[in-house]
Amino acid sequence: MARGEKALVNPRNAAAGSLRQLDPRMTAARPLDLFVYGIGHVEGGAIPGHHSEVLQALRRWGFKICPQSRTVESIEGCLDYYAEMGAARAKLKYQIDGVVYKVDDITLQRRLGFVSRAPRWAIAHKFPAEEALTTVRGIEFQVGRTGALTPVARLAPVFVGGVTVSNATLHNMDEMQRKDVRPGDTVVIRRAGDVIPEVVRALPERRVAGAELVKLPTHCPVCGSPVVRESDQSVARCTGGRSCPAQRKEEIKHFASRRALDIQGLGDKLVDQLVERDW
Repeated sequence: MARGEKALVNPRNAAAGSLRQLDPRMTAARPLDLFVYGIGHVEGGAIPGHHSEVLQALRRWGFKICPQSRTVESIEGCLDYYAEMGAARAKLKYQIDGVVYKVDDITLQRRLGFVSRAPRWAIAHKFPAEEALTTVRGIEFQVGRTGALTPVARLAPVFVGGVTVSNATLHNMDEMQRKDVRPGDTVVIRRAGDVIPEVVRALPERRVAGAELVKLPTHCPVCGSPVVRESDQSVARCTGGRSCPAQRKEEIKHFASRRALDIQGLGDKLVDQLVERDW
C-alpha cells in the first residue's frame, strides 16, 4: 500500500499468488514466511519418537516452528488450549481459523493410520466463523447442473473472513422461508467453513416497510421451461434439461473438472462462449 499498489486480501491468497509468479524475483521480493511442523524422508538418522520432539529438533536445526505449539493431556487439556488460542486469536501476527490436535506418540500415529487422505491421529477444531452485517439488494435464482434452482442473495459488499462478499447462498426455498430473508433486509452473513458465504439470519427489527418474501418462479429464469417441485423434496428444478443453457454450462464444467476429465484451460468464460454459440 505504501507503494500505491492494491493490498492483498488475505494471507492465503497472498502466499499462493506469490509462489505462482512466473518471475522468481517477484516472489523473492515478498516477505513470505512459514512454520515447519514435520519431517519427510530421513537418511542417516532416525525420526524422534514423539511429534513434540520433532518440533524441538526442527528448532535446533534452525527452522521456525509455531511458538504456540504445546503438549497437553486429556480432552480437558485440549479444550483449555482451544479456549486460550481463541482468546489470543486477534492478537497473533498471523491468521488462524482453529487449532489441530495430534497424537504425540509417532508409533501410535502409524498404528492409527489414515482414512482416505485424512489421518486418524489428528483432528482440526475450528473457531466459530466470523460474521458481519450487510443488506440484501435482491434475491435471484441460479440454475445448477441437475436443474436445481438455488436462491442467491445479492448483497451490499462486505468484508468478512478475509474476503469481500457480495453473494451468499440461501440453499433452497424451505431454508429461505425458514430464515425469512427478504429483499432489503439487514442480514448476518458468514463464510461457512471459512469458504462458502451464507446468510445466517435476517434481522426483522431492521426490516424496511413493505418487504415481501420472494416466491419460487414458475418458469426457469434462464430458458423459460416450467419449474417443478416434488411434494417430498425441498429442491425445485427446471424441466428444460440440456435445452437449458445454464444446465449445459454446468454439465460441461463438471465434465471438464479436475475430478472428471481434468481438461486444463476450459474455464468458465470459454464454456460460456461455447454454449452461447451453440457449439
